[in-house]
Amino acid sequence: MPYAPTALSRCRPSAFFAAGVLAACSVIASCGSKPGAPAAAPPVSANAWAVVDGKEITRDDVEKAYRRVRDESQPVSEEEALTAKLTLLNDMIVQEILLAKAAALKLEVPQADLDNAYNNARKNIPDDAFQQELKKRSLSAADMREGLRRELLAQKVIEQEVGSKISVSDKEVNDFFTANRAQFNVAEESYHIAQIVVTPVREPQTANGTGDDAATPEAAATKVRMLMERLKGGASFRDLAAGYSEDPESAPRGGDLGFVPISRLKQAPPQLRNAVLGKSPGSVNVAAAGGAYTLVLVVAHEPAGQRDLSTPGVKERITDTLRSRREQLLRTAYLTAARGDAVVVNHLAKRLVEAKGTVPSLLPPGPGGR
Repeated sequence: MPYAPTALSRCRPSAFFAAGVLAACSVIASCGSKPGAPAAAPPVSANAWAVVDGKEITRDDVEKAYRRVRDESQPVSEEEALTAKLTLLNDMIVQEILLAKAAALKLEVPQADLDNAYNNARKNIPDDAFQQELKKRSLSAADMREGLRRELLAQKVIEQEVGSKISVSDKEVNDFFTANRAQFNVAEESYHIAQIVVTPVREPQTANGTGDDAATPEAAATKVRMLMERLKGGASFRDLAAGYSEDPESAPRGGDLGFVPISRLKQAPPQLRNAVLGKSPGSVNVAAAGGAYTLVLVVAHEPAGQRDLSTPGVKERITDTLRSRREQLLRTAYLTAARGDAVVVNHLAKRLVEAKGTVPSLLPPGPGGR
């Protein structure tokens, strides 16, 4: 198996802090308008980098999120930093839309869930080291907890509005098995795996849902840390692969590579082989080489032989596959519709376009500060 930026050959490492930790945005009051006249746009502060239905996402909010995921050991150019911040800002815009829906649905995050997420995020990290890391990034424990709360709340919206709407019938499971019976005849011991690929170079083709493509070693490392923190926070591997993987073949399938026989895995480069062999189903491991990364999810480990629907785990695995496909479709449709219904102005993106990507012109903080 060649070690190239294709299936099972690229991936991303993990970060120390949850990528979705975002500060609360300030509320912008609406301007009055004369009857019959077009409504005047609400005033925007000089620090606003985006406005979502009248709520600002400020430069400070984005900078704080960026400090959480940045690898401070790697120097980055102003252009690379701004590219990463634009990606974060787009994520924050979607999150702000979901938080508004959470308020309308009267959803809240129980304190116990928030405490569990916070403790998991700092798991196996000594308290002194944890506090030093927070200080180094100019963050507080409150910043981290608030970011986790917002991420958990956004996930609750998706679970209620998307996940709870999906069902898979026994007939659909039987039909899938009948049509794909050969897939359940395992000729030799195999691992069912999925991947998220990240490379340090610009890809000729981007087939993921966000269009995100790391173009430098620093951007690739930052992206991998963000993805691993999303996974720690409970995000779906399939969703992240479909949204961010840079492998055009597997990204549309949520990174799924199916069953890979032991004989093939043993021919893979050591980094990839060690990320799979002997690993427990459900584990995610990172293989890195030459600035490229592959996040490898071990879905299942199967001995050789023919399976049928009475074989333990087969029916459940088919159900999960069909459910994941349907959920990915509904989630994409739901988020697309939600963003289309919202009034969003990305001032940072507009300023970058107007400045033709020239960073010095962006030094004034706000949309009107040139």
